[in-house]
Amino acid sequence: MKESSKDDGDFQLVRLAQAGDRGAFGGLVERYKKSAYRLALNFAHDHEEAKDLSQEAFLRAFKELGSFNGRASFYTWFYRILVNLCLDYRKRRGRISLEPFDEKTHMTGSESFQGAMAKRHIKTALGALSPKQRTAFILLHHHELSVRDIAKIMRTAEGTVKAHIHRAVLALRESLSGVLGVL
Repeated sequence: MKESSKDDGDFQLVRLAQAGDRGAFGGLVERYKKSAYRLALNFAHDHEEAKDLSQEAFLRAFKELGSFNGRASFYTWFYRILVNLCLDYRKRRGRISLEPFDEKTHMTGSESFQGAMAKRHIKTALGALSPKQRTAFILLHHHELSVRDIAKIMRTAEGTVKAHIHRAVLALRESLSGVLGVL
């Protein structure tokens, strides 16, 4: 499905939901629940917390739907809500890692020692980034969002997002070059 037709479909569902059609909002939930859960899981690293965060984001979106004015796509508007919830969650929990959650690794624990050490160094390096750099880097590289969408979600200019990503990459290279030797 082309992005513009998806946006048009979202817009129609939003208008119906704003008029009181709960089924229309359910359509939006169905459309975005899997990707919302994956994003929340990257922040929380816990299945139940990720479910709670993504559900809370949909509840907030439903409550605030009247304020949605269509200047951004529903997708961008909703993801801004979700990312803000996830960032608040991380502040409350005091966690610093933002590596993608890999269920197989967490379930089996059968990584090689070198692989485990490399992951630990990457996790530490990501944790050392500023929250804005980390968020931009994760949304670009782990969720494959465009710089334009990231800028809308972070409520900043595209150039600023590019700068956050550039600085994140430089910091990660510097931090990991001695450890991994290949960057």
